[in-house]
Amino acid sequence: MADDDLTLSQRVHLLLRAGGHTVATAESLTGGQLAVRFTETPGASETYLGGVVTYATELKKTVLDVDQEIVDRHGVVSAECARAMASGVKALTGASFGIATTGVAGPAEQEGKEPGTVFVGIAGPGLIEAVELDLDGERGEITAATCDEALSALAGILAREETALG
Repeated sequence: MADDDLTLSQRVHLLLRAGGHTVATAESLTGGQLAVRFTETPGASETYLGGVVTYATELKKTVLDVDQEIVDRHGVVSAECARAMASGVKALTGASFGIATTGVAGPAEQEGKEPGTVFVGIAGPGLIEAVELDLDGERGEITAATCDEALSALAGILAREETALG
């Protein structure tokens, strides 16, 4: 199968496998949809360890160890929270990479932020970063686009790593 024929999920799986990496997810606004995207690829159990849906702020703090100071100072719809969630799920599962989604799917604002304000956090070997997204559309379109962008961000990191090592 040519690279052009691969889905984004399949490409990420192959990049993870090539690097000997695993991934785990911490999801808020995507509600488990990112986990579905990882597990729809045949052989996903080689690279996907699992994930948690921490929709409630309290679960972000208790399950993922997101510090109360981050919530108070930046809110849960923030780059800081996304990075903390990614780090938390990475530590919780022992995965090489943790990837997290947090934001506002709509229809109403949250923490004074408009629907479509989304942050994807990625924690991995020697890195912790967040990508801010400004998405348009209805709730379902925003969550689907968030999954696409999260997978694309991880694919970019893995491709850079592969290039640096190759």
